[in-house]
Amino acid sequence: VPDAKRLTLAPNQPVRFRPDDAQRLKQMILNRPITRGDIIQIMTPGGGLQLMATHVSPGKFGKITPETDIDLSNEPAKKENVTIPNVTYEDIGGLSKELVKIRETIELPMKSPELFKRLGITPPKGVLLHGPPGTGKTLIAKAVANESGATFKVINGPEIMSKFYGESEQKLRETFEDAEKNAPTIIFIDELDSIAPKRAEVTGEVERRVVAQMLALMDGLAGRGQVIVIGATNRVDDIDEALRRPGRFDREIELGVPDQKGRLEILQIHTRAMPVDESVDLEKLAAVTHGFVGADLSALTREAAMQALRRALPHVDPETGDIPADVLTNLFVIKEDFDAAINDVFPSALRAFYVEKPNVKWEDVGGLAKVKSQLIEAVEAPIKRPEVFQEMGIRAPKGVLLFGPPGTGKTMLAKAVATESDANFISVRGPEIFNKYVGESEKAIREVFNKARQTAPCVLFFDEIDAIMGARGMNDDSGVSQRIVNQFLAEIDGMKSLQNVLVIGATNRADILDPAVLRPGRFDAVVFVPPPDKPARVEIFKVHTKKMPLEKDVNFDVLAEMTDGYTGADIEGVCREAAMTAVRDDWKVKPVSMSHFELALEETRPSLSPKDIERFAAIAESVKKRLPRESKLLPGYV
Repeated sequence: VPDAKRLTLAPNQPVRFRPDDAQRLKQMILNRPITRGDIIQIMTPGGGLQLMATHVSPGKFGKITPETDIDLSNEPAKKENVTIPNVTYEDIGGLSKELVKIRETIELPMKSPELFKRLGITPPKGVLLHGPPGTGKTLIAKAVANESGATFKVINGPEIMSKFYGESEQKLRETFEDAEKNAPTIIFIDELDSIAPKRAEVTGEVERRVVAQMLALMDGLAGRGQVIVIGATNRVDDIDEALRRPGRFDREIELGVPDQKGRLEILQIHTRAMPVDESVDLEKLAAVTHGFVGADLSALTREAAMQALRRALPHVDPETGDIPADVLTNLFVIKEDFDAAINDVFPSALRAFYVEKPNVKWEDVGGLAKVKSQLIEAVEAPIKRPEVFQEMGIRAPKGVLLFGPPGTGKTMLAKAVATESDANFISVRGPEIFNKYVGESEKAIREVFNKARQTAPCVLFFDEIDAIMGARGMNDDSGVSQRIVNQFLAEIDGMKSLQNVLVIGATNRADILDPAVLRPGRFDAVVFVPPPDKPARVEIFKVHTKKMPLEKDVNFDVLAEMTDGYTGADIEGVCREAAMTAVRDDWKVKPVSMSHFELALEETRPSLSPKDIERFAAIAESVKKRLPRESKLLPGYV
C-alpha cells in the first residue's frame, strides 16, 4: 500500500474542530490503510462521531504515516464529494484510439505531473468530447475518473440554469471551488451547449452571464493538471468560440459512430455476462448493425435477453415467482432472440431523418437489365468489395444521377441498391431542404451528409434533386439556390471523407441541373432510366402479380402490347385496379382473369404521351452533350 501524502476527513454532522485535533487523530489511525469513502468512528464527549475520507492523495487509497497531512473539514461530508464511478477501461469498446488521446490528456497530468514540469509545458485544463448521442462520452469520462483515482463531479447543463439572478453562476463557482479542495478532480459537464451557447446568438442575459462565468473559472483554475474539465455535447458548433480556444478546452476529441470492429468489441462487452448460445455469431451481428452506437448495441443485447426471458415466463410459478432449476440452467440467448431484437431496436443516429433499411431487391425491379448491371458495378461492388478497388488503385464513385420520366423506377432502383449492398438508406426530397431563414437550408445539407457519414455504409438519396441543384444564376431568390448548390458541392467534394457513402440523385429534368454537378468526382455516372419497352413491361407485370392469384388466360405478352407508353408505376396501378375489379362484386378472394385486366386498362391512362417520350429522349441527348468527356451516360437508352 503506498503512503498517503494527504488525507481530508469530513464529519457526518456540523462540528468545530480544535487546531490539535488533526494531530491527535493521526496518532489514532497511524499505519492504517485508508480508501476514499471509508468511515472512521471516533468517540467524543458528546457521543460518537463519524468521519468520512473525502480525499486521499495520491491515488484512491494510502497508508497513514507520520508525514501524512490530515485536513479536517468543519462542513458535513456530501455524498457526491466521494463519487468514484465503477467503470473501467475494459467496459469501453470501439474507442481505442480516442481512449489513448483522452488518457494522455487527462490521466497523465494527474499521475505524472513531473513530466510536464520537466518539459516546461502546462497540462491541459479541459477536454471537449463531441459526437452523436450514445457514443460513450459520459462512460469514457467516468472510466478516466475511476482509473486515475480522481473525484468525479457531474454538472448537467440544463439543471445548472436558474431564473434567479446570479444563482446559476453561484452553482458553477461552488462546484469549481469544491473540485479544487478535493483535487484531483474531474468535472464533467454534460450538454455543455445548453449552458455555453454562442453569446452572439442568444437573447437571454442568463446564458451570457453563465458563459462569462465559465470563462473566468477555467482561466482561474490553479491546480493545473489536478482539476480537469470534461465537456460533452452533441452540438459542438453551437458552443461559444471563446471556450474552444487553447487554455480552456485545450483538446477536442470526436467520438464517432463505431465501425464494424468497434461494434464487435461493444457487443462482446455487453454479452460477456450473458449466457449466449453457440448459434449467435457476434461478428455477423456487428456486420449488420450499421449506424448503431454503443447505447443502441446495449439496448439490442438487452432486448435479446428480454426475448429469452419471455420464453421462460410460462415456466414461472405465478404465485411464488419460482422457476425450475433445469429451465434456468438451460436458458440461453439464441440467434432468433437477436433476430427479433434487431427488428425492434433502431440506430438512434437515424431517428432525426426519414431512414429505412429497404427491402427492395433487384428481382422486384422489372426490366432495366442494363441499368441494373451498371449500378451493381458502380455502387454495389465498391461497398461490398472495397478491398478490390483499394488494391487496384480505383476510386469508388461518389455519386450516381438517375434521370428519366416520372414513374420509371428511379426510387425503386435506389432502394434496391441499398438493399443489395446491405446499406442504410436516407431519403431526402429536394423541396424539403428549402428554409426561409438564412443559412438554414445549407445547415440541412450539412446535417444530412453528416448523418450519412455516421451511418455508413449508406445510400443518400436525393429525390427531385433539380429543386436544389438548379443552374446557379437562373433564379431570383436572393442567392439561396446558389448557396445550397455551393454547400452540396463542398460536401460531395469532401472536406470530410465520404467513404462508404454513395449519393444518388433522381430527377425528371437533368437538363436544368447546374453544370458543376455533372462533372467527374461528383456524379460519376449519369443514368437515363427510360420508359419500359415491351420485354420490360412483361417483367414488370410479372413482378406486380407474383403474389396475386391469376386465371390461366392471363397473357403478359398481350398485356405488354396493350400498355405501350405505360411506365412501371402505371403498370402497378393497372395490376392493382384489376385485382380490385375481381373482388369488388362480393369482396371474396378469387383469381384475376384477363377480362379484369382489360377492364382495368379501360379505367387507366398512360402517364406518357408520344410527345412526352420524344421530349425526354431530347433531354437525354442534351444531357449527353453537356457531360464532360470523362463522364459517361450509361448505355443506350435513347
